Amino acid sequence: MADDRSHDVPRAFFPSFDVLAPRVQSAPFVFSSPHSGRLYPPEFLAISRLDPKTLRRSEDCFVDRLFRPVASLGAPIISARFPRAYLDLNREPYELDPELVGEPLPAHANTQSIRVAGGLGTVARIVADGEEIYPDRLSLDSVLARIEQLYFPFHAELSRLVAATRETFGYAVLIDCHSMPSTAMAPGGAQRPDIVIGDRFGAAADPRLTLLVRDEFQRRGFKVQLNRPYAGGYITEHHGRPARGTHAIQVEINRGLYINELTFQETAGYARLAEALKEIVTALFREVPTLLDYRAAAE
Repeated sequence: MADDRSHDVPRAFFPSFDVLAPRVQSAPFVFSSPHSGRLYPPEFLAISRLDPKTLRRSEDCFVDRLFRPVASLGAPIISARFPRAYLDLNREPYELDPELVGEPLPAHANTQSIRVAGGLGTVARIVADGEEIYPDRLSLDSVLARIEQLYFPFHAELSRLVAATRETFGYAVLIDCHSMPSTAMAPGGAQRPDIVIGDRFGAAADPRLTLLVRDEFQRRGFKVQLNRPYAGGYITEHHGRPARGTHAIQVEINRGLYINELTFQETAGYARLAEALKEIVTALFREVPTLLDYRAAAE
């Protein structure tokens, strides 16, 4: 195995996340954008066989910026600084790929998940369109360093934000924000809807909340599907405990709505989408307390 030079996590990735929070939180929501990091420092590029443009195919381009106004409306948003091609926060902490790591994996590693089998574990082996990221296998130490130094701090802060919101309001709604290619990756792939809303087929959120989110998008002319092809990843599954007062919904936005998918440049649709998202969030902040306020219902 060649020296992968990745044992040291690039300094550019610290802190591993940014939190934009209102001065006073007025809405029972937390937003997360785990895949919008767009820093590709020399240390990462030196161990990859791909150029930054190719690596960006896994990136949820500008999703953190699209949802940035939620902070001025009354809710915090946490976003990753590092790219998904370096470390995927929407996975279990140890979904590790034996084809990527050049040493035996620890017993607690999940090597059998569908995501690992597809090359998209916690440390991905491929970018979204299937190209191998690395010319050589990585050392186990380098992979564990990414998890310890980047993954766990992000998730600790996300959990803190959700717990604080639930403590303040009696419940919390986590919106996990993502983007998706406009077409399926397979040759001749079908055109995807504008929006996919995932709630783990009803397990991660009150169905009334899921339908409210769907309806707000549909009222503004978006084509929406529920749970297909994305039902929600680790973040939605891990935090979505509606019986305990925490609801989690994953929102996937079709990239064709707002960027040129070849150049990663904003299109005229960016401003229209940003304004629509601001309207939708405003409506959710207004409607959800009536829908889900457990304390009011108990009085």
